Amino acid sequence: MKSKIDKNTYSALFYLQKENQFEIGNTSYKQRIKKLNTLKNAVENTYKDAIRKAIYADFKKPFLETDLTEIYPITSEIKYVKRHLKSWMSKHKVGTPLALIGSSSWVKYEPKGVCLIISPWNFPLNLTFGPLISAIAAGNTVIIKPSELTPNISSVMSLIVKELFSENEVALIEGDVKVSQELLKLPFNHIFFTGSSAIGKVVMKAAADNLTSVTLELGGKSPTIIDETANLESAAKKIAWGKFINNGQTCIAPDYLLIKEEIKNNFLVELKKQLQLFYTNNPSKSTSYCRVVNKRHFNRLLNHLNNAKTNGVKIEVGGKYNEEDNYIEPTVVSNLTSKASLVQEEIFGPILPIITYKTIDEAINYVNSKEKPLALYIYSRNRKTVNKIINNTRAGSTCINNNVLQYSNHYLPFGGTNNSGIGKSHGFYGFQEFSNQRSVLKQHIKGSIEFLFPPYSSLKQKLTDITIKWF
Repeated sequence: MKSKIDKNTYSALFYLQKENQFEIGNTSYKQRIKKLNTLKNAVENTYKDAIRKAIYADFKKPFLETDLTEIYPITSEIKYVKRHLKSWMSKHKVGTPLALIGSSSWVKYEPKGVCLIISPWNFPLNLTFGPLISAIAAGNTVIIKPSELTPNISSVMSLIVKELFSENEVALIEGDVKVSQELLKLPFNHIFFTGSSAIGKVVMKAAADNLTSVTLELGGKSPTIIDETANLESAAKKIAWGKFINNGQTCIAPDYLLIKEEIKNNFLVELKKQLQLFYTNNPSKSTSYCRVVNKRHFNRLLNHLNNAKTNGVKIEVGGKYNEEDNYIEPTVVSNLTSKASLVQEEIFGPILPIITYKTIDEAINYVNSKEKPLALYIYSRNRKTVNKIINNTRAGSTCINNNVLQYSNHYLPFGGTNNSGIGKSHGFYGFQEFSNQRSVLKQHIKGSIEFLFPPYSSLKQKLTDITIKWF
């Protein structure tokens, strides 16, 4: 196997980590916690200002928003892992069937080995160091490839990794898509990828060549359903925050609204109020509103708007933009036809389509006409309606009368389903994703099964018949 990849640019680094994997894998929970503490201190203290400035330089993200969505998720995840890691690493005892009397069994969570983390640009620190926390907790060696679209924060993360870790344990490689392509040729034991569904398919195909397990955190069009019983003021406030934080560049942001026809106008009144409170009448001057990450994504979003205009769109809020600043103001649109690209493709930006429905079945059918989303949100005070939506749709996660916050609960698994992702992350689920669940059975005394060893006889046949019937 080694000869096939010796020419790979990163084979030396890969084998350096491969040779060190058992040393790292046999570390105690105290040693792993010590590493996590150093990472926490680096993010929370030593490099905090550098992190804020780097992310602002990449897409003008406000410092407070960086604290809330980049730094806090890392520090809180580490705190949670520290409280539970000892129990996660211990033997997980399981039962023993009567037919196997004389033995005991347990599950050992062992490290998968050498892992690759490919992280995105939209939450560059959070979605790089988040999976790294789980990988370290599980005892793996790791190679990280962050996005080239946010070079300033990638540079800071590189400094942090080099300061805290030896490259035979954790290494970070900067570069463009060619770096990812080269890394994906290596026989990693696990790959954790966060990004688009289209690139997720490429990663999965590459992983298949080495039968490498994968975690794919993808995206999709996450719907928000609002019925006539919802508190519209509260819903508007939460949706305005969940949609336009990070300039809408959030995989679990509400992608589109499905709203009961007769409450649409009342909801829009409340939504306009909230957007003005959040970002003033001129969001381009607001210190609370960041930017589209680069020109390519700005043009992609502008193409969506231009396409919508040719398909009869009504701009309810916003619509202004500034190409020089990669700025698009918070924009809400309605009256879209089914041909509009805004209802066909994941938006990943500050544009929110509103679609009306007459019956809840109509809304459910609309959701089910698309790929399974990463998240689905419901605003309703009718328990039967909520249960009907949950039971008749499929999604990676759901919030009822809120949005986005499910990501912050370490007790919940985070991830998609089919086109929106494979595998889960956060807390124990992230630890589990970077671990092999190794089954162990230990025989203590002579077991009953030995009485059924060859040579076979009529008596052993009778014993077998009894076993099949009663055990």
